[in-house]
Amino acid sequence: MGILSSDKLIVGYDLGNEYSQISFAVSESEEPQTLSQVAGAQVYNIPTALYKRRGTNQWLYGREALKADSGEGVLVENLFSMALGREPVVIDGESFDPVALLALFFRRSLGLLPQTGARLTALMLTCATLNRESVEVLTRMVEGAQLKADRIAVQSYEESFYSYMLRQQGELRTNDTALFDYRKGGIRLMRMECNRRTTPIVVFVKGKDYEFLEDAIPRWGEDEVLKEINPERMQEMDGAFLEIAREVCRESAVGSVFLIGDGFGQDWMKESLRFLCKGRRVFQGNNLFSKGACFGMQERILPGEAGKTHVFLGNDKLKANIGMHVFRQGEESYYALLDAGENWYEAEQNVELYLQEGQELALTITPLAESQGHSRLVRIILEGLPGSVSRLAARFFLKAEDRLSVEVKDLGFGEFRASSGRVWKEEIDIG
Repeated sequence: MGILSSDKLIVGYDLGNEYSQISFAVSESEEPQTLSQVAGAQVYNIPTALYKRRGTNQWLYGREALKADSGEGVLVENLFSMALGREPVVIDGESFDPVALLALFFRRSLGLLPQTGARLTALMLTCATLNRESVEVLTRMVEGAQLKADRIAVQSYEESFYSYMLRQQGELRTNDTALFDYRKGGIRLMRMECNRRTTPIVVFVKGKDYEFLEDAIPRWGEDEVLKEINPERMQEMDGAFLEIAREVCRESAVGSVFLIGDGFGQDWMKESLRFLCKGRRVFQGNNLFSKGACFGMQERILPGEAGKTHVFLGNDKLKANIGMHVFRQGEESYYALLDAGENWYEAEQNVELYLQEGQELALTITPLAESQGHSRLVRIILEGLPGSVSRLAARFFLKAEDRLSVEVKDLGFGEFRASSGRVWKEEIDIG
């Protein structure tokens, strides 16, 4: 790891339930580095675990937590899932907030960053699944860690995959890209597809889970790789993965393949790897998501050329532009409320407007995906709205990726008409 000369750090943090990883860069254009737990080796995994010594306030984290003597204290694993569960955790006879435990691990692990006086200015958190609950936990975790940074954001593994590919050579995006993530629980496929018939180019990442043998997955914290897998078992695994690879490559033209996760670390792939390498570029590694998160934050700070021509529409993204036609300065114009590409759980708009006549608001919904059709008009009826001219407060937000919620409140009309206090609520399917 080189000595840093910059006074700022841009960090990508992969927060997993079993292990976490940290990548960082010192400028918006520099290739991120990933922190290694062992000098001179590519040991990126930081076990997401804490260990408390009995009768003291001494805590260990990561690899040291797993190596500690269980007879002298308590090992706490699965910190992220416990935080999502919200139930208090009893350790050594004392009750702890699970989010506070996660914040402790988070703060301690960030201490691994090079101590050169550089300030952490921007952080991108990435994890397997994002929704309102997980974003709330991550927000509380950052607050609990008392982290001071100018910019903090979150994105899913799918978007981190997209961010990573956006900073690679353009030829790798000519055809579909397949990512196989082999860890406990099986193999997760992510397929990145680009629709070049749209402007900007719309990018999707589709996922699929496969059950798979866990023989090649080491226990976190162990320095040794694993006990040797017998030849028959290796051949069985190779054949099973070959069938998966063939299925994936049959569905569409795959130009590049990424094999990530410790499960691919052992030499059990023979025929499957030979198949994947025929006419495709194959890459193997273990830190794509943390680097992708770092790339994602770099892209937000200073968009690259590819970022200007692509838009990502993952499962956690709003997939349609939502707006209305209004009169401004005597002329009709389109007023954007919510933009496609925003995280649905973060997308929200509050506006105040005047309704000159009638009892309805008309929204224009324009899907970005061609398969979803053209723009459509959705009318919201404000039944019982008094008066011919009304001042309204409207809130637009999403309860799910395809469910738009609209709340409209009557504010009255100054001295001419007091507010009726009426509130209209409606949910709209924008799928």
